[in-house]
Amino acid sequence: MFKKTRWKIVATVMTVLVLLWVGTLGVIYASSYYEMKMQNQRMLRAHAELYAPGQGESKFTDFRPKPDGARGRKPDFDPNSPQFHLSTFYTVALSPDGEVLETRNEFSAVHTDKELEEMAKRIVADGKESGSENNLTFFKADKGSYVLVAFMDNTVVNESAMTLFRYTLIFGGAALVLFFFLSVFLARKIVDPLEESYQKQKQFISDAGHELKTPVSVVNANAELLSRQIGDNQWLSNIRYENERMRVLITQLLDLARTENAAPQTEAIDFSRLVAGEALPFESVAFEKGLVLNTRIANGIGTNGNSTQLKQLVSILLDNAIRHSKEQGEVLLTLTRERGFAKLSVINRGDEIPIAERTKIFQRFYRMDPARNGEDGHYGLGLSIARAITQSHKGQIEVHCKNGLVEFRVLIPAL
Repeated sequence: MFKKTRWKIVATVMTVLVLLWVGTLGVIYASSYYEMKMQNQRMLRAHAELYAPGQGESKFTDFRPKPDGARGRKPDFDPNSPQFHLSTFYTVALSPDGEVLETRNEFSAVHTDKELEEMAKRIVADGKESGSENNLTFFKADKGSYVLVAFMDNTVVNESAMTLFRYTLIFGGAALVLFFFLSVFLARKIVDPLEESYQKQKQFISDAGHELKTPVSVVNANAELLSRQIGDNQWLSNIRYENERMRVLITQLLDLARTENAAPQTEAIDFSRLVAGEALPFESVAFEKGLVLNTRIANGIGTNGNSTQLKQLVSILLDNAIRHSKEQGEVLLTLTRERGFAKLSVINRGDEIPIAERTKIFQRFYRMDPARNGEDGHYGLGLSIARAITQSHKGQIEVHCKNGLVEFRVLIPAL
C-alpha cells in the first residue's frame, strides 16, 4: 500500500513537472516561431516593394524622391537594417502567361536558377500568397505587368533553432531525470513516517489482541463456574454477554493482524469446490431471513492460495450480503474465470452505497451507520479482513451499485 503511495507521489510530481516543461517550451517555441514567421514576411514584403526589374539586387535599393517630389510608401521592415542586409533573398519575376522574365540568385550553389523558377511557377499555379518550402520562405506580389515571387533563405535560422531545440531536450531530459530521483527521495521521506506509524499500529493491535485473549478466557471460565453455583443471574448474564462480544472482537482483530502481517502459506486449491462448500451452510442462514441464496459456480477454477483465508473471504462476503439484503430477496453468488482471474461475485438487493463511502467501507471499524455499535457481533472489521485476504493473494476487491443491487467483486489470479 505504501509502495503504491510513494509511486503515486512520484508520478504526480513528475507529471506536473513534465506538463510545466512541455507547456513552457511550447509557448516559447510557438511564440518564437510565429514572431520569426511574421518578421520574415515583413522582410519579404519590403524586398518585393523595393524590387525593380533590371536594377540589380533590390535589397540595397534605398528610397529616393520621385521626380514629382513624392516618396514611395515605406515598407513594413526597415531595408537599411543590418538584419535585412544580412539576409539572403532570391527573386523570380514571371509574366502573366508564366514566362520567366528575370531571376536574381546570388547563391546559385545553394539553389539553382532552375529550382527557383520551378518553385515560383508552382507557387503561382497553386495560388499561394505566402508560405515556406525547402527552408525558403516565399511571398508572391502582383506587380501589375508581372508577378514577383520573392524567397528568403532560412537554412541558418532553422538549423540554429533545431540545435537549440535539441540541446533543450537533452538538458531538459537530464533535469527531469534529476527531478525524478529527487521526487523519489522526497516521496520516501514523506511516506516512511506514515508507514512506520501504520506498522506500529498493526503491531499494537496484534499484541493487544494476544494479551486480551487470556483475561477474556479467564473471565469466561470463571463466569461459567459461577453460573453453575448460583444459577441464572441477570448481572452474570450481562458479564457473559459482554465477554462474548469482547472475544469476537479480539478474534477479528487477530485475524486482521495475522492476515496483514504475515504472508499466507499457499498451495494449489480447487477454488470452485471451496466456494461451493463454503456457500452451502449459508443457504439455511439466508432461509431464516426470508432470502434465497443462489449460486452459479463454474467448475475447474483453481488458484494458488490459502484455503483457510479464502474460506473466510467467502464467508465474510456472504454474511455481509445476507445481513444487508432486503427481505424476500435473493443473494446471488457467482464464480467465473475472466482474463486469467477467478472472479468471485456476491450480489444482493439492498440500499445503494454512496460513492464517497465505497472505499471507506473497507477501512477498519468503519460503519456507515454510526448508531450500530457492534451489538450484532460485527465491528466494521469484516470487509477490512476481506480486503487484506484479497491483497495477500495479489487480487483486488471492489463494490458496485446499480439498479438497487449491491455487488462485491473479488478478482484473484487463477491457475
